[in-house]
Amino acid sequence: MDVDVPSLESIARRVRVRILESIYRTKSPHIGSSFSSVEALVALYFQVLNISIRDISGAERDRFILSKGHACPALHAVLAEKGYLSDEDLLCFARDGGVEQHPNREVEKGIELSTGSLGHGLSVAAGMALAARIDKKAYKVYVLLSDGELNEGSTWEAIAFAGHHGLSNLVALIDANGMQALGFTKTIIDLEPIADKWRQFGWHAQDVDGHDFSQILGALSSLSVVKPNAVVLHTVKGKCVSFMENNILWHYRAPDDEEYEKALKELLG
Repeated sequence: MDVDVPSLESIARRVRVRILESIYRTKSPHIGSSFSSVEALVALYFQVLNISIRDISGAERDRFILSKGHACPALHAVLAEKGYLSDEDLLCFARDGGVEQHPNREVEKGIELSTGSLGHGLSVAAGMALAARIDKKAYKVYVLLSDGELNEGSTWEAIAFAGHHGLSNLVALIDANGMQALGFTKTIIDLEPIADKWRQFGWHAQDVDGHDFSQILGALSSLSVVKPNAVVLHTVKGKCVSFMENNILWHYRAPDDEEYEKALKELLG
């Protein structure tokens, strides 16, 4: 796959519009953390992951796990852009019979693992990566976590496990938007510098601007072949909508009619 940066930026713009519409329509939460994840997901699905809609469950496909399951509107929007989900699936988001508010495992729709409760995605991803090594498979396992999720102790058990076993086929991306449900991560538990801590557990860790496709793709093309890999994405919660950026209100809140129109206008430029 070879998609240039301007094209990726166009896809990201469409993805944010899809997220806004899904959340506005259903009055569901998590628009801020969905917006902060967009560039990472678009870079993965349109440039990095070895996946194909013609062979969705192929044994050699790369695996992706959205450990920060509350950002599922972003994953659904990207899967719709890729053709794994239909517009009707998105219309039924968070409704009976439709796709759910958090990832629900349906490999045929591109969702590898049910997530929602934080702190489990990296453990499963590490197990998948170890299984690939044992089975002599070449696929990689990618997982997207939030920086607030790093408060979960189970995550650090998985970090230690992967570092000990040198799981170089495992790639963790950390959406470090500096906020979590009830406040700033720096105030609740300050884990900066995050990358240094992962290095202490035997990982190859890089810091990048999580909204800059060139930096994201540069990091993902320079992975270690002997250590597990972490990419710390420094992002902005609510990115691209001025009144949502870095505003904790938009962790749980959905836009009203006036806010929806204003946000849509900003996203469409």
